[in-house]
Amino acid sequence: MTKTSKPSSTYATDNQRGPRDLREWMGAIESDGGLLRIAAPVDVQEELAAATYMVAQDENSPALLFENLENDASGTSILSNMLGASNRRYALAVGLDPDLSTRELILATRDRSKRTLAPVDVPSDTAPVNEIVITGDEIDLTQLPVPHFWPRDGGKYIGTGDITFTQDPESGRINVGCYRQMLHGPRRVGMYCSPGKHGLLDREAWWARGKDCEVVVAYGIDPVPFMVAAQSYGSDVSELDIIGGLVGSPMELTDGVATSLPIPARAEIVIEGTVSKDDLAMEGPLGEFTGYYGRPESPQPVIDVKALHMRKQPIMTAALMADYPACEIGAYYAVMRSAAIWDDLDRFGIPGVQSVYCHPAAASSWGMTVVSIKQQYAGHTAQVLSAAAQCPAGSYFTKWIIAVDEDVDPTDINQVLWALSTRANPADDIDLQRRTWSTGLDPSQFPPEDRPYGSKALIDACKPHKHLAEFPVRTMVRKSVHDRVADRWEEMKLPGQPPLLSALDDIED
Repeated sequence: MTKTSKPSSTYATDNQRGPRDLREWMGAIESDGGLLRIAAPVDVQEELAAATYMVAQDENSPALLFENLENDASGTSILSNMLGASNRRYALAVGLDPDLSTRELILATRDRSKRTLAPVDVPSDTAPVNEIVITGDEIDLTQLPVPHFWPRDGGKYIGTGDITFTQDPESGRINVGCYRQMLHGPRRVGMYCSPGKHGLLDREAWWARGKDCEVVVAYGIDPVPFMVAAQSYGSDVSELDIIGGLVGSPMELTDGVATSLPIPARAEIVIEGTVSKDDLAMEGPLGEFTGYYGRPESPQPVIDVKALHMRKQPIMTAALMADYPACEIGAYYAVMRSAAIWDDLDRFGIPGVQSVYCHPAAASSWGMTVVSIKQQYAGHTAQVLSAAAQCPAGSYFTKWIIAVDEDVDPTDINQVLWALSTRANPADDIDLQRRTWSTGLDPSQFPPEDRPYGSKALIDACKPHKHLAEFPVRTMVRKSVHDRVADRWEEMKLPGQPPLLSALDDIED
């Protein structure tokens, strides 16, 4: 049996960099046909979200820039479906070839993730985000066109496609997270963090010292910081260094005017403020990445906004949370999470891993992980399943962990279903883990008091190791015939391009 794939040189792009900011990236995707500008008037009260959801039912839908928002006097535009289900827009964000396959994007992302670049400071008077600076009682965030996404949301959410800076009071590490933020008033913004997230741990650490927690939030940001902010890293890791490594150039920061934290110099809209333990407001619900409304209304901490920085005619990034393919946490998250889990398995020293994929339709890549392996010893599959289920990048929420053989492409759900149906015997090949780390947003855990505990199913969809020699032979195209047909593809006037088959038969002619 022979596997087929492109040579590694096709995704070696360390000499390339991604765009410096949101506007440069928008220029790149517009040139690639991936941006649609909407000049017709649109209401931010549900209409914008409805249009985004309906357009994004097509996995090939473009990013949407709404340039004419009803009753807005601020000159703000809103970008939605920024990344969505698009591998191409992800690739352009990090400076990779947009024609790479999903597996090649994962491999290239693994390469990129090995390098880090620390951020650089730029003078505040040259930072584009400081074209407009407003402080104190002059701030009125209600003048911005803030979306109300779903009919049963608790209010308008200014923070969905955002990044939030917090700092560990002991180490000084700056965390970059993405937390939903509901607009409460001119200078008041709710800050909801899921249990265990570093933004929550940072603010509680400050409160334990009797101090308010400083925060900086960017509401118009280029894709890479947003993508990195949604990942899981160690508590001692600053995502700022990872952002620089992925883009290929350091993230530019500048001094703020109201806190000791830096602010993103090339962002569109940034606030500075503090979060107090004693200042709470009712927050939620919000339609979430699960395709359901999240936690019911509950008291959550509020950011007391002390400074507002904006570019002229700023672009707000709004991330619709929904079922796939309309969810903003889509293709990019599948690629990045898959790369991170694969890296973890390598760090554990587990051999034989051929590929990893977290399918975006499975609750934005959180719900399912598929690992292909070349079995090398008894218990190898069980080892891989357990490690993938509990590694740092893969332990949160994931319910279904599936192992397949090396002749199955994890990125092809049709092949995965075939392996599940022909190589897995449910009575023998499913193990369960109970009381695992999950999310308070999991609707299947009922009553809600059972959250954030969950469970995992570890499914062995590989050929049984002790019967590999006797297991039925899969039907595969002979390699020599495959190569001949691929060479004659145009001559035979066959449609498209020759497909990449996951396995070929190397039987002698």
